[in-house]
Amino acid sequence: MIRPLNIPKEIRAALTILENAGFEGFLVGGCVRDILLGRSPADWDITTNAGPTKIQEFFPNSFYENKFGTVSVVTGSEDPKLRAIEITPYRIEGKYSDKRHPDEIRFAKTIEEDLGRRDFTANAIAMNSSLEIIDPFGGQKDLENKIIKAVGNAEERFEEDALRIMRAVRFSAELGFSVEEKTGKALEKKAGLLKFIASERIRDEFSKIIMSQKPSIALEELRKLKILAIFLPELEEGYGIGQNKHHIYTVWEHNLNALDHSAKEKWPLVVRMSALFHDVGKPRAKRGEGPNSTFYGHEIIGAKMTEKILARLKYPGEFVEKSTKLVRYHLFYYNVDEVSESSVRRLIKQVGPEDMEDLIRVRICDRIGSGVPKAEPYKLRHFRFLVEKLQRDPISAKMLKIDGNKIKELTNLPQGIKVGLILNALMDEVLDNPEKNDKEYLEKRAKELNEISEKELKKLAEAGKNKKIGLEEEEVSKIKKKHYVK
Repeated sequence: MIRPLNIPKEIRAALTILENAGFEGFLVGGCVRDILLGRSPADWDITTNAGPTKIQEFFPNSFYENKFGTVSVVTGSEDPKLRAIEITPYRIEGKYSDKRHPDEIRFAKTIEEDLGRRDFTANAIAMNSSLEIIDPFGGQKDLENKIIKAVGNAEERFEEDALRIMRAVRFSAELGFSVEEKTGKALEKKAGLLKFIASERIRDEFSKIIMSQKPSIALEELRKLKILAIFLPELEEGYGIGQNKHHIYTVWEHNLNALDHSAKEKWPLVVRMSALFHDVGKPRAKRGEGPNSTFYGHEIIGAKMTEKILARLKYPGEFVEKSTKLVRYHLFYYNVDEVSESSVRRLIKQVGPEDMEDLIRVRICDRIGSGVPKAEPYKLRHFRFLVEKLQRDPISAKMLKIDGNKIKELTNLPQGIKVGLILNALMDEVLDNPEKNDKEYLEKRAKELNEISEKELKKLAEAGKNKKIGLEEEEVSKIKKKHYVK
């Protein structure tokens, strides 16, 4: 049962104002669909038989700067989604020459006419302030049956706006619905119209698919309907490509499994995209068949392909660079006691300290995508420990606000053992009392230490050295404990 309290007061107030002025006002589109599904609407759309001028009369704090007649009403709400709500007159759209935007827009007289121009039956339902439902195309029934169905003639809907081809599959993924048979056939028949759509629009729909709960369903649907081949043929190259004895899945299945794990973990878009493309280069790198086939250099090939794909889809440069990098280095080798700290430092330098965690995430997706039950084995936990250890500043004399050169300048000492002894003695004091790590105090104290006996100075220095080693070991031990390694 729908309760008025589920509809924000700002929305209910706007509908009431329109109705009290003698006009109709309806919630329409995705917000009604989400209400009926028990979901929280991402946005709120209102439609009315009042024209833009009338709407502005009723809502003085508003603005209107578009050809669709949409008036943005400023509400002053604390909720960012409701600070400005959009009210649009009923409309009918003319021919779509560019397969994306109507050549002309005319205002309609009835809500039924307005609903008739919409894409899918689930989005062609209206609701007024009394919670009365207007559903001329059976959208409620399709919601109950969990199907995505075009309004009216499916081919005509996709010819009007080819981006609806992507939207149909995206809604299917987001809602966990299937595409109705006739709508599916029209999708496949009209898939070629996507070439008329700007890459940015396809990118946005593709990103929403990738960010859905189980994106593999939508990608498999895109492949079956021959839509994927239109805008992402490289990914489809992995379909049916068997791997070697280390894998139980084809390249296509493996990439989709890796993506699904990233979605399950709710990781960000760049990690999900990198998980999807991490082995995209395998079909081109494959040598031989059967259990002993090889894929040498696939990560390098895949990185180049990823860069080209994401640039073609107009993703931001920073996003392209990071995803390409994660694909390039996802195959990093690490075995405890076999890989030196210097090699891990080189990897950190190549990938960037800020992206190491996402690289590990892609590696985990790779493992799970291969059917391995354990996402993070001991060696990967040990690698994570080592990365954290190498990225932190160790306890050393470098932490002091004084260095050997300054001590030589203050004491007139030559380069030698005594300078190091003074540094270690100062470290002893600072470790006991961090407030002493003050430039003025350390310079004064360095001069004093230069005057004491060598025996006493060695004693203080040894205490500082031992304390530093002990504290360093304690800090490293904490990091080991955090990652469950020895």
